[in-house]
Amino acid sequence: MSTDPHHPTTESDDAPGGAGEARRDAAPVGDLVPFRTALRVWFLVSLQTFGGPAGQIAVMQRTLVEERRWIGQQRFNHALNYCMLLPGPEAQQLAIYLGWLLNGTRGGIAAGTLFVLPGILALGALSAIYVAFGDTTAVTATFAGLAPAVLAIVAQAVLRVAKRSLTHPALITLAVAAFAALALFAVPFPLVIALAALVGWLLSRRDPDFARPARVGDAADGPAPLISDEALHHDRPTASRFTRILAIGLGLWAAPVAVVALLLGSESIFTTQGLFFSLTAVVTFGGAYAVLSFIAQQAVQTFGWLAPGEMVRGLALAETTPGPLIMVVQFVAFLAAYRDPGTLDPWAAATLGALLTTWVTFVPCFLFILLGAPYVERLRHNTAISAALTGITAAVVGVIANLALYFALNTLFTTTGTWDWGPLHITVPEVASVSPVAVVITLIALMLTFALRWPILRVLGVCAALGLASTLLPL
Repeated sequence: MSTDPHHPTTESDDAPGGAGEARRDAAPVGDLVPFRTALRVWFLVSLQTFGGPAGQIAVMQRTLVEERRWIGQQRFNHALNYCMLLPGPEAQQLAIYLGWLLNGTRGGIAAGTLFVLPGILALGALSAIYVAFGDTTAVTATFAGLAPAVLAIVAQAVLRVAKRSLTHPALITLAVAAFAALALFAVPFPLVIALAALVGWLLSRRDPDFARPARVGDAADGPAPLISDEALHHDRPTASRFTRILAIGLGLWAAPVAVVALLLGSESIFTTQGLFFSLTAVVTFGGAYAVLSFIAQQAVQTFGWLAPGEMVRGLALAETTPGPLIMVVQFVAFLAAYRDPGTLDPWAAATLGALLTTWVTFVPCFLFILLGAPYVERLRHNTAISAALTGITAAVVGVIANLALYFALNTLFTTTGTWDWGPLHITVPEVASVSPVAVVITLIALMLTFALRWPILRVLGVCAALGLASTLLPL
């Protein structure tokens, strides 16, 4: 497989896992790639889900759109736009959507589960180490070495997504405006997305070419994608399908909370956690960054589950482990249940609390996508909606760039503050808090990614080793 980022993989019909194998291999209706092939790819993607939404979207863009050529760019953008409108972790929801496109309902479930599984295991282990020993230095140093690698991957992704998506001068202006609104004026994320949709619709009325997708899949990009930007998905929206998925989804979401309430009491910490984190799962518009302050306030001040410093440590662990940043709720639930186990063994209580919280946090993501995706697919050719989503596409480039800036500041510096002047609210680093280790590893990652064009996993492996070595030979 080619690892040149400027020459995406052009797998032949005889190449394992390529489009030829996907078309030739016997598969159930709806499997556009063999399910086992898709599982292998989603497993590899799951090992690279560092860096928050920006890094995670970058990995899927590179793997599925550019290298594998399974998804067309416009189709990818359309799915991402829908996920940006939903509460919850948009990158995991995008994985569910793309998995559904490739392999139907079971593909969406598999992709979404694999996407968060490494993070669940990693953060669960680190939570246990923290409770048992109060120190995770060696482990966090290894993960911290990955953060600079993700910076290089995200920088590459911003450039690629911008090149492919900003095909009109107005879209470039929208992307810059979205970035400025978020990075300079602290405009709420939902408002940025809503304004981008409105501007996209208004511009399309004056310039019909505004919302017309650029030509993709030409010789410069590689072969045509397996799922073109025009084809309809086989999974048609029907009332019976909607009712069935809604009933099953709500039942699966509520069942564990009902069980712990019956067995351990409605006043137990497990019931409280189940209800509280079920609520946060449906109000997290704008991603994890928009809701973490609310979770921190409730966990520390209202429920008294953690000390203020512990919330910061949990967030640091979530930042450096794979998976969505909202995974920090697992750390919160683990510590809270360990300290208030009720009639259970503390370790059993901690495990139960963490798993229950993870369940109620992520099950709604599957429900939102599996319910809505068939309808969203049928709206791709609606002129007004396409124009609004085209505006959102441009804004998303600015959003990813802003997340990349946030991630860079918090990777290269240990302390940041906010500079306020009138309507301006700018996050600025404390220069004296710069991390020499992070700077050096970032420069190495940039060289490996852009100059030597190494594959992502190799870059991550080298940077993880450098992070671990930094604990032995601090710079």
